[in-house]
Amino acid sequence: MGNLSLSVKFNRHVLFAAALLLSAPLPGNAVQIIGLESPNSFVGDPSGKEYFISNINGEPDAQDNNGFITKLNADGKITALKFIQGGVADVSLHAPKGMALSGPILYIADLDHLKGFDKVSGKLITTVSFSTASKTRVLLTDVAAVPGGLLYVSDQTSNTIYRVDPSADHRIDLLIHDDRLAGPSGIAIHPRTNHLITVSWEKGKIFDITPDGQLTELEANGFFTGRFQNLSGVDFDQWGNMYVSDLTKGKIWRMTRDRRFQVIAEYLPAPADIGIDRANNLILVPYHYMHAAEMNGLESPSGSKAKDGRRTLADYGFIPPPPKPGAEGSQK
Repeated sequence: MGNLSLSVKFNRHVLFAAALLLSAPLPGNAVQIIGLESPNSFVGDPSGKEYFISNINGEPDAQDNNGFITKLNADGKITALKFIQGGVADVSLHAPKGMALSGPILYIADLDHLKGFDKVSGKLITTVSFSTASKTRVLLTDVAAVPGGLLYVSDQTSNTIYRVDPSADHRIDLLIHDDRLAGPSGIAIHPRTNHLITVSWEKGKIFDITPDGQLTELEANGFFTGRFQNLSGVDFDQWGNMYVSDLTKGKIWRMTRDRRFQVIAEYLPAPADIGIDRANNLILVPYHYMHAAEMNGLESPSGSKAKDGRRTLADYGFIPPPPKPGAEGSQK
């Protein structure tokens, strides 16, 4: 009876709104994970066989050493609620936020430290302190891993993003410090360009950053429009489409390859740092204030004509969208 709160429930409509476009790669329904504590980040192993969720379990800036990492199997079932736990076995883990997998190591942003754990055993492998790399207070937010080994780490409070080289004893270099970043929260590597993509918490902006630190604004709220509010997470599917989560507005957006935006889910309870499982075409959503998370299927692009509202190649930016019908009564 005591383990009921750790179970995985299958339900079609409890958390995700009907606006989410499903391809149902899992058996029938979305997978919902409950019994979490302020989940912040949800990532999947590139193999598609296991998943990890970071749990802040308290205040996001408190050194309380009670944060933990939850591990799930390929079906989304919890195999270890506290796979890695602060205060146990000499592990220090205060408020784990963003995570990234690089080979056998699970990297975790924890206040002013980047920590690496063995993804199989949970054993601590490395601890990288950022307190000496900055003259101001450091509060790390997210981690992204470049294929080949480099890591990027965002510091939302100081508008800074660092580069970390694991092959050089995890040497820390400054990639960019720029107030235009406006609170860089989620970060991800673009699968085609290998540029860093970051989303802004404070001003709802999306940026592209080259490996040498050149900053380009991809998207921002217009003068008369406020599409985004507090962007939290960003990731890409296997076709190169970008997904961003807005924690305050409760929405998840998709930006297609030709830079058109679509809302794929709304009325969500505080979606935080989302992830995309490209192997299984799943979206991974932690619900920060609901102490829960969800895995759900993403619709795949089809080359045929749309049937029953299914997505086509045009919806993914591979081909131009069909022309809009003319206004009623207009001349042809």
